[in-house]
Amino acid sequence: LFDPEVLRRYLGAYQEVQPLTIGELWAVAITLRVVLVENLRRIAKRVIDSRTGRRAADELADRLLGAAGRAAESVEAALPPQGPAMFSDSFLVQLVHRLRDQDPDIAPALVWLDEQLAQQGTSADAVVRDEHQRQVSSSITVRNIITSMRLISDVDWTELFERVSLVDEVFKVGGRFEKMDFQTRNLYRSAVEELARGCPLTEPAVALAAEAAAVRARLIAREGLDERMSDPGYYLIAGGRRGFEREIGFEPPARSWLGRLSRALGIGGYVGAGFIVAFSLLAIPLSIGLGVGLSPKWLVFLGILGFVPAVDLAVTLVNHIVTWGFRATLLPAIDLSSGVPENLRTLIAVPTLLTSLKDIETRVEQLEIHFLASPRGELHFALLSDWRDSDSEQAEGDDELLLAAKEGIARLNRRYGSTPVGDRFLLLHRRRLWNRGEGRWIGWERKRGKLSELNRLLRGSRETTFLALSTPPPDVRFVITLDADTRLPRETVGRLIGKMAHPLNRPRLDPNQRRVVEGYAVLQPRVTPSLPVGHEGSLFLRVFSSATGIDPYAAAVSDVYQDLFGEGSFTGKGIYDVDAFEAALDGRVPESTLLSHDLFEGIYARAGLASDVEVVEEFPARYDIAALRHHRWARGDWQLLPWIFGQGPPGQSGLFRGGVPAIGRWKMLDNLRRSVSPPAVVLALIAGWAMPLQDAIVWTGFVLSTIVLPPLIPVLAQIARRRPGVTL
Repeated sequence: LFDPEVLRRYLGAYQEVQPLTIGELWAVAITLRVVLVENLRRIAKRVIDSRTGRRAADELADRLLGAAGRAAESVEAALPPQGPAMFSDSFLVQLVHRLRDQDPDIAPALVWLDEQLAQQGTSADAVVRDEHQRQVSSSITVRNIITSMRLISDVDWTELFERVSLVDEVFKVGGRFEKMDFQTRNLYRSAVEELARGCPLTEPAVALAAEAAAVRARLIAREGLDERMSDPGYYLIAGGRRGFEREIGFEPPARSWLGRLSRALGIGGYVGAGFIVAFSLLAIPLSIGLGVGLSPKWLVFLGILGFVPAVDLAVTLVNHIVTWGFRATLLPAIDLSSGVPENLRTLIAVPTLLTSLKDIETRVEQLEIHFLASPRGELHFALLSDWRDSDSEQAEGDDELLLAAKEGIARLNRRYGSTPVGDRFLLLHRRRLWNRGEGRWIGWERKRGKLSELNRLLRGSRETTFLALSTPPPDVRFVITLDADTRLPRETVGRLIGKMAHPLNRPRLDPNQRRVVEGYAVLQPRVTPSLPVGHEGSLFLRVFSSATGIDPYAAAVSDVYQDLFGEGSFTGKGIYDVDAFEAALDGRVPESTLLSHDLFEGIYARAGLASDVEVVEEFPARYDIAALRHHRWARGDWQLLPWIFGQGPPGQSGLFRGGVPAIGRWKMLDNLRRSVSPPAVVLALIAGWAMPLQDAIVWTGFVLSTIVLPPLIPVLAQIARRRPGVTL
């Protein structure tokens, strides 16, 4: 009968002699099930054998007794010949049961039966007693097996595993390990398991070596060393991994060489692979055109027009190979299931425009939903609002809209109460300023200005355009910024804060470059477009809301930059560290020069993708809305040209613009490639149709393949994985 506590003590005693590996400990549960099933099989076989023995005994007794209306056979004819044959207990018990107290004519059969029992070293009474005891014990065992199967399913094996794991015992000494969530603890254990396979040390010894390295760093940290190095995870899954591998004599397996080479080549290797694939794809139609006699001028012209579509397909192929060869990177996190502590106080901010009374009511209700979906603790929720752009500083209806927003926020505070440090729900509204470029009165720098001024307001600055409506709480460490149409699933807020709070994710700012070079000042969750339900949504929404592929502006599920280089792309929804974010971006952008700020901020503040944390965002229901969104993105992407080819636009004196890192420049160029792709495809098709029919068919097929294949590649790969005989 299964007992978790007995099993724990048994495993603990066993490991005093022979430590079990992490894999062996995880296999305990399935091994127990296998043993129980095997025991059940053994008992089932015994039941079948017993039934067979009783059936044979019944047939013999029927022949001797003349049952079922047939003549009784003589003892000599019915009994098997004398010999040393062994009979099963069930056969003997059933025969004793049938022949006892019967006609004296079958006395020879009873004599034969007694002789068989004597040859087997038993008697009639003993064999009956033993068989009955065996049946009773089998019934109890079957009951225990079924009960144990149920108990095994009810046991929290992760908790039991961590109580008996020797690796966990090593990490628990430091005190931080138990505060991390299970996925993070498993990341540490998986790294220990991998390192132990390739070095002469055992798993507990590898854990001890990592903990020893962290202890040495803690002693040095008092003199100003990076705090990240005082966590054993730094040597297992972060920047100290390579040095730690050399220290313990780790030999990487051959299958990991390609991945290590890819990471060593960096962004240059990734971009180079994309261009090689693009030129190879483009060479196919151009070589066919050369073979049929196209002039060199035509080939050069077609090569220029077809380069962008070829790059589109090449990027999809390279990205798919990367995501197939590299697992999605999971960022470590602190467990905040019990609530958000005071030292991690966080503000959930929703930038919005005050446009109508109905829209304000919707935003207030959505803020309430965000509160209900979040953990308890030091969390505050704010509407960051502006009025619409206007030709004057004050417009008709402004006061009415602002009053409605104030009443909605006050209603939430009355309903859910305040916190010891102030209101839980805030209205942070800005006045309009004159914008010379727009020629109108607008909120300063729109959304980028809201966040920038919010950061200064949280740090006590009075030089902002916020009206004195709500007082933000003191010592806010993180801000979670969401779009107005973003939905927060349960536990999302707690998990985001937990990831930002983990020591390995804490940002380290380079004082010379004035940007984050390790850790993250921004974390971007996975973005999932909401799907239409029932009869909701337009035809456009149903067709396009499930877009596939890797597009950080539509669905950030797996990010190549995160998987390869440990750095993702910020798309405007996520959590950021107030101090590090503001330190990395302060003074970098001249006023009224940058609309598409999300990617830019993610480059300097170093954004990471939390691929296991999800938010849901509504997809545009109409084509015109989607087109406006793409137009806004394209306009913002082209505003980044000065940073791509230099250090940013000239601005007022004292602005720190600084150079953009190589990976940041490629992200900006990749966005430009995405914005010019549709017109490039149209021009390539028109140019191809001007050629002779045979050449036009080949060229059109090539261009159309760059449109059709990217969304099909993941589908084909999934089909290939499900069918072992198919290779892709």
